[in-house]
Amino acid sequence: MSTRVVITGVGLLTPLGLDKASTWEGVVNGKSGIDRITRFDAEAAGMSCTIAGEVKGFDPAPYINRKDVRKMDTFIQYGVAAAKMALADSGLEISEANADRVGVIIGSGIGGLPSIEATMEAYQKGGARKISPFFIPKTIINMISGWVSMLVGAKGPNSATVTACATGTHAIGEAWRIIASGEADAMLAGGAESCICTLGVGGFCASKALSTRNDDPQGASRPWDRDRDGFIMGEGSGVLLMESLDSARSRGATMIAEVAGYGMSGDAHHITAPAPGGEGGARCMQSALQSAKLSPESVDYINAHGTSTPAGDLAETEGIKRVFGAHADKLMVTSNKSMIGHLLGAAGGVEAALTALSIQHRVATPTINLNNPGEGCDLDYVANTARDADIRVAISNSFGFGGTNASVVLKKFA
Repeated sequence: MSTRVVITGVGLLTPLGLDKASTWEGVVNGKSGIDRITRFDAEAAGMSCTIAGEVKGFDPAPYINRKDVRKMDTFIQYGVAAAKMALADSGLEISEANADRVGVIIGSGIGGLPSIEATMEAYQKGGARKISPFFIPKTIINMISGWVSMLVGAKGPNSATVTACATGTHAIGEAWRIIASGEADAMLAGGAESCICTLGVGGFCASKALSTRNDDPQGASRPWDRDRDGFIMGEGSGVLLMESLDSARSRGATMIAEVAGYGMSGDAHHITAPAPGGEGGARCMQSALQSAKLSPESVDYINAHGTSTPAGDLAETEGIKRVFGAHADKLMVTSNKSMIGHLLGAAGGVEAALTALSIQHRVATPTINLNNPGEGCDLDYVANTARDADIRVAISNSFGFGGTNASVVLKKFA
């Protein structure tokens, strides 16, 4: 891996805003995007959790023509919008001369669940003739990358990751490898998700993974807090435009941050619970640092998986201590999920983007709703208020069901 890879564009669509600027402003100011579910009547449906982080006021028209919108589930629309925003932010122009050197790898953890649900309801009412000819391409996960490539003219590597809540981070890591190995000059990479529907929320309720703090939506997602009781579902998309340093320099691009390393691991332990002591996540972070050729002591900041689940938050804290030892007490560790909820397959893309912006703007974003740290949760979680900080090296973590783990190392460009 000899080619350096930089981030030159960011596209964000989250419960806090419909673009990079509004999302960043909301996160830095510690705002919450969590509220009552409006997509369906969760209370009438008997859901134990009736709150979520919905994207509000999204209009696909600036990114997708009306005819094509009908062919896409919402998660694809979100991914296309974030990808187009990242491309515009980077200033990269795709032409016949460079199209085959620009690729796309954008994934989703669940994909088109709302369209699957709606199609089944239509089938039950009217039979097979009610199934849309666009049903399959509306719902399959790789169609985010497929649509993005068609709409922007990217003819390079085209793929998708599907690794539950680690999806977005795996996509970014694989894009880093593709560019670093010389297979492409630029990649649009990240994740998108939109499954706040009866089956999506109901499924997570059934597994008792979600918070039931329904009377306090904005205070419900509370990573590392003593009173945390589960995560809050979110939706949206985060996409990065990553490119080789030579490509970025040749066109005078702004370097937001550098992608320096990537690690993966498997817990080999349980379908949903983390490995004891955060052992799997620890190996993942160690692998990422090794690939970046950086020591644990060089790290200033971790944008944590931090979902607000009792077991997961403790395991990640223990995993950080395994990797960093005494240096763990000097780290700033935050969870954006306290404000936007858990965006599942989109989480890694959004959080890596926010990590890059933290490096660029020299700000550690806060973990809100952290009033009484739980037992064993004793790191510096930048509680409740953002902090000015010269972040030179950062890690963004994502851990998913099935014991799949991913970490990317970002650093200040120099």
